[in-house]
Amino acid sequence: MSLASEFRDFAVKGNVVDLAVGVIIGGAFGKIVSSLVGDVVMPLVGLAVGGVDFTKLAYTLKEGTEGVPAVTLKYGVFVQNVFDFFIIAIAIFSMVKVINGLKRQEVPPPPPPIVATPTETLLIEIRDLLKRPPNR
Repeated sequence: MSLASEFRDFAVKGNVVDLAVGVIIGGAFGKIVSSLVGDVVMPLVGLAVGGVDFTKLAYTLKEGTEGVPAVTLKYGVFVQNVFDFFIIAIAIFSMVKVINGLKRQEVPPPPPPIVATPTETLLIEIRDLLKRPPNR
């Protein structure tokens, strides 16, 4: 089998295509959630804690000098990313719960009735005769 045909067989498998679609939709979903957090949630949180813009929160470790920028620890961006993560995690958890709820619970079919072979039927009759008390 040539390398090209092996790659074609791999690429057209259902799982690979499903994974590719999932990655693309996940990237788009991540952008939507980031916008939701950055443009809707964080301004409200900032307003609730006194008008703070979290993305601008930083601690200066070393002041900048001529042509050299300051060294800052941007913990506000980290806080925003933590909010992004939690909102994405909650949204994905909710979607998985809904999807799992929509899946039909498949009930396995009942096992077929056991049919005794003629030999087994004869053995059962012999066993039952041996269990009976003798006639007197």
